[in-house]
Amino acid sequence: MSSRRPLLRTIFDAAVAAAHPDIVLASHLPAVPKGRIICLAAGKGAAAMAAAAERHYLDVLTLDPARLTGIATTRHGHGVPTRRIKVIEAGHPMPDEAGLKAADETLQLAATAGADDLMLVLLSGGGSANWIAPADGVTFAQKQQLTRALLRSGAPIGEINTVRKHLSRIKGGRLARAGQKAAIVTLAISDVPHDDPSAIASGPTVPDPTTLADACAIIAKYKLAIEPAIARALENPDNESCKPDDPAFARARFELIARPRASLDAAIVKTREAGYEVIDLGADLEGEAREVAAEHVRLALDARAHGRRVAILSGGELTVTVTGNGRGGPNQEYALALADLLKDTPDIAALAGDTDGADGGAGSASDPAGAIVDGTTFAAMRERALDPKAYLANNDATAFFAATGDLLLTGPTLTNVNDVRVILVD
Repeated sequence: MSSRRPLLRTIFDAAVAAAHPDIVLASHLPAVPKGRIICLAAGKGAAAMAAAAERHYLDVLTLDPARLTGIATTRHGHGVPTRRIKVIEAGHPMPDEAGLKAADETLQLAATAGADDLMLVLLSGGGSANWIAPADGVTFAQKQQLTRALLRSGAPIGEINTVRKHLSRIKGGRLARAGQKAAIVTLAISDVPHDDPSAIASGPTVPDPTTLADACAIIAKYKLAIEPAIARALENPDNESCKPDDPAFARARFELIARPRASLDAAIVKTREAGYEVIDLGADLEGEAREVAAEHVRLALDARAHGRRVAILSGGELTVTVTGNGRGGPNQEYALALADLLKDTPDIAALAGDTDGADGGAGSASDPAGAIVDGTTFAAMRERALDPKAYLANNDATAFFAATGDLLLTGPTLTNVNDVRVILVD
């Protein structure tokens, strides 16, 4: 049987392309104001979004360059050349000093916005880590430590961001508060299940429905040990996030320009063109990666038993409860669970990848996006006597797929609409 890897990659690439800033941004950009355009961007697509905005305003609309300024904060390795908007590369998933400095500069620039200005906020997944502005009384090191504990706890991104929003001077609507004299337009690429505006980059320019009490409940739910300063901050009513009646939102507008559902639909089109019956599990899946993988394996084996040529597609953002010392993200762990459960079924092939090009990892631009599983994977497992269960026990999917040669390596894609998972059953 010929390799299905090229098809798997074509399906994945279609999902990514459907959400690229060069494709989705320009038609949503607002008209030129009387005053300046202050562009403030954060996330893995921030620099690409800023560059696309520059092309629109400077080249298409021939705006005087002096009237365009801004800062785009993106993940290390995700920068692109810009003319007027400063690009800062910062840490993700762990915040770093560059993100701390970028957030302060962003807040300072927002505070200069006047009534005739437009504050154009461009958001994509990763903005929560890129913009790090600890609440008063909380140190950067304490915020880092808590972020690390949350990432290892298995908490879904919505819960992680609920805590972050109540320990921040920029998240949870506070950036809108800083720039509230201006008209504020936020254009966002969604990387969260159900496209909740308050969860994308922790909602810096929209009202936040979560509360300090919610944040405390999440800390308790995962039994996280926290510093006394964190506990005090979560008890301080001054750290409550911005609510809908806040005057910060009087001239604020929010719009989604790309979402996981549209990218999954683009992947489905490519899959159907290849002659597969599609089982669409939706764009908003959540859950423990290995448990979701087991459910999908049951579907794949059932289709195989009935002689159906089927493709099982899903999006969303899975989680991993880390108990080992290995490396890898939810997509690699999902693929590793597939490799364990599907061994000796060479007529099933799968890809699981993060559309931003990095699945877990150490924050490097060279981190894998995910992994591919097919007959060559199973052959490598036999030849090298690799036990996927042992790698799962150590949360070490990266090492497993490095050994089999099955890591999905895309580099930065400059967008982020969550994960895409494809299982092909022939």
